[in-house]
Amino acid sequence: MSEYSERLLVDAPRKNKVQRLRLIWLVLIPLVAILFQVYVARFFHQLSYLELPLLITVHFALSERRPIPALAYGAVIGMIQDALSYQPIGMLGIVKTLVGYFAASVSLRFDVENPVVTFVLTFFFFFFHEFLHWVEKRALLGQSLGFDPQQTLMFGLLNAVVSVPLYLVLDKLKVTA
Repeated sequence: MSEYSERLLVDAPRKNKVQRLRLIWLVLIPLVAILFQVYVARFFHQLSYLELPLLITVHFALSERRPIPALAYGAVIGMIQDALSYQPIGMLGIVKTLVGYFAASVSLRFDVENPVVTFVLTFFFFFFHEFLHWVEKRALLGQSLGFDPQQTLMFGLLNAVVSVPLYLVLDKLKVTA
């Protein structure tokens, strides 16, 4: 056997394991985040400020550093979240699509391995998400809702605080592959 064929035989089981873990990463983690957002927030109102699907979208976009897959990932997460909520389908899909795209685009310019940078970016994208969602409801649905920037900034700060250890855990899950 040649060196090339031996390397293929040795690397084949590892590649299969990586693909299986990648599938878990792409499907299971966002599904758990969406179900947490939809159901846990109903029973524990103190956790309703936590936007886990957004944090997962931002983490995927920052770690992948490719705008098109991040755009699609955000769209799918947002559409599933819309399907499980009581609002028109597409509202969160549009917002999370834009967040995924912009987060991946920004990750090309900044060192997103630094926890301080990820903290600031998560804070910014939470505020961007909430503001864009508010604009979308006013413009597309004609709802006259109030936007409380102080509360949004506080919730953005809390989400950013949660995001730093969450991103470390998610990175550890990807490294074990």
